[in-house]
Amino acid sequence: MATIAWLIPRLIEGSGGHRTMLEHALALERHGHRCHLYLEGTHTDPDKGSQLIEQIFGYTFERVSFGWDAIEPADAAIATIWYSAAFVRDLPFPCRKLYFVQDYEACFNPMGDAFLMAENSYRYGLTPVTIGRWLRHELGERFGVPAYHFDFGANLDIYRPLPDVQKELAVCFIHQPDKPRRCSRLGLEALGIVKHRMPEVKIYLYGSPARDKGAIWFEHEHLGLLKLQDCNALYNRSAVGLCLSASNPSRIPFEMMAAGLPVVEMWRENTLYDFPPEAVTLANQTPECIAESILRLLDQPATRTAMSQAGTRFMADRPLSVETDQFRDAVERVLKGHTPDPAGIERLYTAAAETSQHYVGTLPASIQKRLSSPPNAYVNALPPRLRRFVGWGARVARRMLENR
Repeated sequence: MATIAWLIPRLIEGSGGHRTMLEHALALERHGHRCHLYLEGTHTDPDKGSQLIEQIFGYTFERVSFGWDAIEPADAAIATIWYSAAFVRDLPFPCRKLYFVQDYEACFNPMGDAFLMAENSYRYGLTPVTIGRWLRHELGERFGVPAYHFDFGANLDIYRPLPDVQKELAVCFIHQPDKPRRCSRLGLEALGIVKHRMPEVKIYLYGSPARDKGAIWFEHEHLGLLKLQDCNALYNRSAVGLCLSASNPSRIPFEMMAAGLPVVEMWRENTLYDFPPEAVTLANQTPECIAESILRLLDQPATRTAMSQAGTRFMADRPLSVETDQFRDAVERVLKGHTPDPAGIERLYTAAAETSQHYVGTLPASIQKRLSSPPNAYVNALPPRLRRFVGWGARVARRMLENR
């Protein structure tokens, strides 16, 4: 069996990306491989890394170190974030070099140096293993880099239909304003339209601390950060689940499907490769079109039932064990000297985007103004001196983030 070095970015409590890395490293260890995790940063206590992983994520690893500058010789090394790819590329010992790609990380930055540097990481000669089909497609199309992929799975012991849960006329939205790619404003504006047209609908927000929600202009309930079992209970009592992503799909819609919850997402290139049209409705990326799709489902119980059944069928073949087995198979192929098939990959979602305005109709001028105002409209309305101060603070914060 092989010794495999993982370069892990600084731990973030509640991070789904970190949980996915650790789950797949653990799966390799269960099949006899020896994983050594190298955490970004430094610490005076060499045993603190293992303790932190167990404390934050509940996983136990025997070999955990801090720092990426003293990687011990291994059979393979895995980059897990764009700026770790150069460290793996430049390792001073021969080994198989892989890139665990969970998102198109260039999109996390404004178009500029950081965006292009993140894209450059795909050109370093590492073998990518992507979560989902779209990233594999993207690396092949944009950079001519063939990749392995594994399908999105879900923990079916947690995410499953609950027979005794009372259904509500409710929409749940994964609201993460700290992650721009999760499009919190688009989602909120769409839900505001839904609430305007159907005041009786309950709106549940979750996935971030309630204190960080900001000003929301319609009635709702913010549930904050939920435990996994509480997420499943929420999916079971809701009628529609809303999860938006402007980059690689989130894992959340797949967990919603496993629980039998119909899902609404955006119809974009990044969502067409991993979602089944029978269980997910993809809408054009305007708040009006997203609201239209939600309102239609709320008005059509039979459609929701069909989508619920299709979602659980789709996810029945995708437990986490299948996901981790696909990843392990890719790693072991690389260890044996194999390379990915360069052939293209087809879309799963073949339906057109929903564009009707039947349910939304004509909106009041006050709502129309909200939908067309730029994100910085409140800044532009400030007095000149205060506006300059806010702009200066934003530039300083951006430079700090880019140079961290």
